Formats: sequence, C-alpha cells, structure tokens
Amino acid sequence: MLALRLARGAHPLVQLRRLLVAAASAGTGFLLLCTLGYAMGHPDASGGALLRLAWCVAPIAATVYFAVTVARTDPATKPRSGLSAVGLGPAKLSVLAAISTAVACTLGSMVALLFFLHLRGDLTGLPFDGAAAELLAADQPLPLAAALTLLAVVPLTATAASAAVLRPRTAKPGKEQSEPTELYAPAAPGSAPSGLPWGVALLAAGLAVEGYASRSAGTSALTLPGGLAGSPVGVLAGWTLTAIGLALAGPGLTYLCGRVLQAARPGAMRLLAGRGLQEEARRIGQPLGVLCAVGSGAYAALTLYAGDRPAIGPLTMLGALLVAGCAVLTLATVTIEAKHARADTTSALLQLGAPAAMLRGTAALRAGTLAVVIGPLTWIVAELAAVPLAR
Repeated sequence: MLALRLARGAHPLVQLRRLLVAAASAGTGFLLLCTLGYAMGHPDASGGALLRLAWCVAPIAATVYFAVTVARTDPATKPRSGLSAVGLGPAKLSVLAAISTAVACTLGSMVALLFFLHLRGDLTGLPFDGAAAELLAADQPLPLAAALTLLAVVPLTATAASAAVLRPRTAKPGKEQSEPTELYAPAAPGSAPSGLPWGVALLAAGLAVEGYASRSAGTSALTLPGGLAGSPVGVLAGWTLTAIGLALAGPGLTYLCGRVLQAARPGAMRLLAGRGLQEEARRIGQPLGVLCAVGSGAYAALTLYAGDRPAIGPLTMLGALLVAGCAVLTLATVTIEAKHARADTTSALLQLGAPAAMLRGTAALRAGTLAVVIGPLTWIVAELAAVPLAR
C-alpha cells in the first residue's frame, strides 16, 4: 500500500518512466506469447519454437536493464533524513523500489495477455478481433499455466535485479550502514574504471570468433529473423561477445574522453567538460556502450538487408524496436540523472559568476566528444561484424 501511495504522488516524469517500463514489458510479454502460439500451431517443430524463444532473450535483457535503471533513478528510492525513524531505511526503500518495478512489469504483462487473447479472438468487442487467429493457433485451447509462466519471466527477473542492485551495502566493522548500492556510482576523477581492458579483449575475441566461424565449413547454422538463413552459430556467439565487450568498455572510453579533453593546457570549458565526463564515466558509460552495441548491430543488419531485402516480419520488427528503444531510453534516463546530480555544482558556478553560455557550451562539448569517439567506433564494429554474416 505504501508503494502504491508513493507511486501516485510521484513526479509526472517518474510516472512516464514507469509507464515506459510497463510498455516495454508488454511488448516483451507479447513476443513470448507469440512464441507459445507458434509452438501450439507447430507441435512437430520444437526446434523452431526453441529458436524463437531464444531470440526473445535480447528483448528480455533490454527490458530488465531499462527497468532496473528506472528503479535506481526513482526519487522514492533515495534515502532522506528522518525516514529511518519511521521505518523507511535503505533496506525498506530498496524493497519499495522492487515492488514498484514488479507492479509496472506485471501491468505490462497483463496488457500483453489481453492483447494476445484479443488477436486470437478469445476476447471480442474491439477492432481487429481475431486478426491473427491462424498465426496464434486460435483453434487450440490456450495452456494458461504456460502463458502465465512466460509472462512472469520479465516481472520476476526485473524485480530480482532491482532488489539486488538497490540492496544496502554491508556495513564494515566500526562503520555505519551506508546507502543502497548504485549501479553507476560516480567515481573520483582520479579513479579510472577498470573494465576497459576486459571490454577490449572481449570485443577482439568476439570479432575473431565471428571471422573464424564464417570460414569454417560444415558448421551448424541458425535462421535469423527476417529471412536470413545459414548463419553459423559461432558468428552469433561472436557478436554476443562483441556486444558484451562494448558494454564493458563504455565507462573506460568515457573516462578517456574526459582525459583527452583536459590534455594540452585546457581552458575552463574543456576542464569542466573533461572532469564532468570523468565523474560520470560509470554512470553513463555502460548505457552508452550498450547503445553502441545496439547501433552496430542495427547498422550491420541494415547493410545486409540492403542487398536481397528479405521480408521482415512484424514480430522481428517489434523485437528490434524493443531492444533499440530500451537502449535509448536507458541512456536518456541516466543522462537526466547525471544532470540532476550536477545541479549543485551548476548552481555554485552560476553564483560565482560563470556565464550560462559557458555551461551550455560545456554540455555541448561533452556530447560532441562522445559522439566523435563512439560514432566511428560503432561504425567500425558494425562493418567488421557485417562481413562474416554477408558470406
């Protein structure tokens, strides 16, 4: 009940984020239910059903990642003075955040179920009644237990991940209990993120696996969504390693961008922009790396589709939109959070007489530097990833 009251009184922007989480959960739940419909309509094609279910992993991961980010940036999860006295300490606030995530994801799953039943023709009275009856095996009874199990995947995973990320840190002997763990906690500018070497190694390994698998004869192949057939399993595994490597390398790349801006006797604007990127490296670096991975995958897919132009199904398009949309929304959410975290510093600079134009120029310099570094990197990875798939 307390979680619902906090949700009702939240800022409209916070409410919008929760609705977006519910929408992402609805889209992912609908994809899972469509996989169930395919399995019901093709009982002999168990391999195809399992492959479709495996392709739902990417939308599930993107939705959970976005839900955890929204839960972490929710103002209701921030410890405040006096709340511990009424029983709302860090542990209780993390529980409330997990409950809010569960409510939003469950709402989306229920919307997905209603839409699925409507397209099957089980629910009438709305437009497009039974429009996909044949595709969703409307002639067979729906196994309710299986449907509810699939719909519970996103809420349970997102709730568990939110609770794990926002759990309070264990207090060291002689020290008080600290605040909940932050997923992208800002560092001191002198402390560089440690994931860059691992990210580069995974990126190189992924590209090497893709190249080796594309040249190996007799390797097993999977049919990609949209009609791309004959893609070796090793190529897909290599692209997965590449995506993970970009996500791990994101914070380190952001930190290095900050150091480059401060090189060679920087002025006030470059110094502020560089220090800002260093402090926000852990906060925005990982979502930026994820977006880089999604962008490289999208570019590679567009390059392949530009040739034969195979038919792209609506479910494939929905899955792609879910992954790309969640990646963009996650980066936007952490960017807004970073702006709020800089509010005190910005206010102090304005009080000291810093012109507003300089602060706007600093923000533009940070964004431009990231675009100059991340853009070409995304293009290079996309070109290298598209070569094995095109063979």
